Amino acid sequence: MTNLFATLLAQEVPMFPNAEKHADDAPYNFPHAASAWAEQIDFLYLAILWISVFFFVGIVGVMCWFCVKYRRQPGVGSQPSTSHNTVLELAWSIFPSIILVWIFWIGARDYFATQIAPDSAEEIQVVARQFGWVFTYPDGDSSTELHLVQDRPVRLIMRSDDVLHSFYVAAFRQKKDIVPGRFSEVFIVPTMLGKYRLACTEYCGDGHSRMRTLCEVHVDDADRKAKTAWLNPEHTPVENGERLFNMNCAGCHSIKSEVKTGPALNELFKWGDARPLHDGRKVPVDENYIVSSIKYPDQNVAEGFGPKSQMQNFEGKFKPEELDFLIAYIKNINNVADVGTTDAPAKGAGDGAEAVGSEPAPDATAPDADGAAPATNEGTPDH
Repeated sequence: MTNLFATLLAQEVPMFPNAEKHADDAPYNFPHAASAWAEQIDFLYLAILWISVFFFVGIVGVMCWFCVKYRRQPGVGSQPSTSHNTVLELAWSIFPSIILVWIFWIGARDYFATQIAPDSAEEIQVVARQFGWVFTYPDGDSSTELHLVQDRPVRLIMRSDDVLHSFYVAAFRQKKDIVPGRFSEVFIVPTMLGKYRLACTEYCGDGHSRMRTLCEVHVDDADRKAKTAWLNPEHTPVENGERLFNMNCAGCHSIKSEVKTGPALNELFKWGDARPLHDGRKVPVDENYIVSSIKYPDQNVAEGFGPKSQMQNFEGKFKPEELDFLIAYIKNINNVADVGTTDAPAKGAGDGAEAVGSEPAPDATAPDADGAAPATNEGTPDH
């Protein structure tokens, strides 16, 4: 069933190792109910569905029966009929009204439960940008996947760096728009261990379909820390640069010779050679070109990507040492012999490792039967 839907959606969705176990006990029409109020939301949805089915079948069935029974026949005249029936009119007014009030009460109760977080809820900062996610935890760790602790209330404080986005995890039955210039909040209490699809569900540009990642629910803080902790001194500059690339650049730039919103960064021509720009100028591909393109993207727009760059301005968003890490990584994927201060190539660098907002590698692990997404960060620091 998962492969069928993957084909219909025209995207490759490989299976997680535990997908068969999840498929055995998963409901046939919904993803897993993995949050504290998901089952109540499913109940109301199904109640509305079956109430609608009941009335549709009843009304259309009686209508069809009347059409047959009272159809015009030769030699049969029209029959007298009543124009008013107080009991019937009261019944079809009062009974549906009671149902509508019940639906409103259940819906309002469950809605407020999902909106009011306790003061003790953990706060996680979320930044959405074309075309990826960055999650920052209370201990300072950051990742391109969302990592939560089972049964712990959490409040996601979300903002957009550019355009309108929308946070959605089907297994949690949670969806929230992220509007530029303001903060949005989502309150979640995850109840089931596992990995689930997290996606943007608001069209945000030509890379919108790639703006997907995972939400993983862990058993405790130690288990989560193993996935989110990252210390620069413990890794090579190339590995540090790969992490920064995955968190900030991979939504618009490929390292597999694919043109996306921006040029492929593994095809910067030979290091030191002149790169043609949109305005006819040529600049040498070196450290200065990389830094100026990051800080001032409109300064040297590559040929075929102008006249104005679609890249946001990253001036002031990277520390000097972080720019050095990015330069080391870009050198590495361009097979430049001198990659700065790195002692060894990054694990997975240049071999097709992708990040949030990019297409999954062919051997990526992937979603449960509950609709979890393919792991788009394979080979990145968050694993």
